[in-house]
Amino acid sequence: MPDHLKTIAEAVKNGDEKLTVQTVDAALNAGIAAGDILGQGLVPGIQALGQLFKDGQAYLPEILIAARAMRSGTEKLQPYLTGADVQKKGTVLVGTVEGDMHDIGKNLVKMMLESNGYDVHDLGVDVSADAFAAEAKSASADIVAASALLTTTMTMIPAISKALETAGVRSKVKMLIGGAPITRQFADEIGVEGYADDCASAVDEADRLMKLPA
Repeated sequence: MPDHLKTIAEAVKNGDEKLTVQTVDAALNAGIAAGDILGQGLVPGIQALGQLFKDGQAYLPEILIAARAMRSGTEKLQPYLTGADVQKKGTVLVGTVEGDMHDIGKNLVKMMLESNGYDVHDLGVDVSADAFAAEAKSASADIVAASALLTTTMTMIPAISKALETAGVRSKVKMLIGGAPITRQFADEIGVEGYADDCASAVDEADRLMKLPA
C-alpha cells in the first residue's frame, strides 16, 4: 500500500503527469484515503522538488512541470476530498503590486502554496494597495503576499501595509514579499514580517509566519 504513495511522490517530483494520475487512480482503487494520497503522496513529491530547487539542483521548468502533475493528481482526488477533513494551513492573498505586470513568480508561489495546503486567493497583477486591503478583510486572510519585480514598483509595498492598517486588519495579517529587487533588509526596513527569494522559500516563510512546525 505505501508503495502507491511512494510512486506518486516520485512521479510528482519527476513531473510525470501520466504516472501521477494513474497511480492516484490505483491508490484510490486500493482503498487508500484521498487525504492520505494528498498528504503522503502528492505533497511530499512537490516538497522534495522544492528542496532540490532551493539547493540549486532543480530549475524553474522542472517546478512548473511538477506543479502541473500535482494539479492533475489533485483534480483526480477532488471528488473524494470534498467533505473530507482536509486541514488548511491558512488563507493567503497573492498579487503583484500596482504598476507591475509580472506574474510568473507570483504564479509559482501560488502553485507552491496551494500544493502545500494553503487556501490561496490570487488577485492578479497591477493590484492597488486598497484592493489588497479590501480582499484581506473580506477573505479573513492570514497572510498578504505581494510581489514586485521592478525597483520602481517595490516602493508600493509600504502603501499596502498602510492600507491594511486603515482597513483595521494590519494587526491580524502577516505580510510576505518577494521579487527580484526585494531583500530581507528592505522587508525589515519597512516593517514587513516575511520575505522569500524564491517560490520554495515562500512556503517555508509562510509556515514560519503561521508558526507551523518545520
